[in-house]
Amino acid sequence: MGLRELKKEQTRQLIADTAWQLFADRGFDKVSVAEVARAAQVAEATVFNYFPSKEDLFYSRLESFWTRLADAVSARPDGQPVLDAFRHALLAESGLLGQLESGDPDALTRLRTVNRIVAASPALLAREQQVMSRAASDLAARLAAETGASAADLRPQVAANALIGVHRALIDYVRRRVLADDTPASLAAEVRERTTESFALLGHGLGGYAPG
Repeated sequence: MGLRELKKEQTRQLIADTAWQLFADRGFDKVSVAEVARAAQVAEATVFNYFPSKEDLFYSRLESFWTRLADAVSARPDGQPVLDAFRHALLAESGLLGQLESGDPDALTRLRTVNRIVAASPALLAREQQVMSRAASDLAARLAAETGASAADLRPQVAANALIGVHRALIDYVRRRVLADDTPASLAAEVRERTTESFALLGHGLGGYAPG
């Protein structure tokens, strides 16, 4: 990456991080793009150059998160199953859950604020599903290219959707917990446990699950 490209990426990351912090502290509807620009010390037009809409700003961190997961899969060592690579990459990410576990007094408030914003907004919920669908499609394309799968081979799509589905389920789990009235002090540890259980299920296959 050249110096110019690096500077652009740094600017994009600064804007995204600034916006997410403002959204978490004050709520999505109460923050304008102009305020994000002022806080990031860039022109409002610069924000729109990187993010066409405020929804793009809100979900930029999630999209970057999934890009990192997909990159970890692509960069995994020879012989490592995609399931292991994805699980390791997912468990390595901490974010606000890690801050909550480390004792940050503001982390739970931010988690609740962000998840309340999403839960109350049909537009953001729909955008969240779009982001997840794109993540699954991107991962499936990488797996198909890596394995040389034909267009008729659905295994890359099945595998990608299963892996992204684990994260989707974890997002829903965290959202339910932080929007409840309890104080989930052990939430990060619980999420790690749920993650391990979920990948164990995928690893063993669904043949014997819920026989009815």
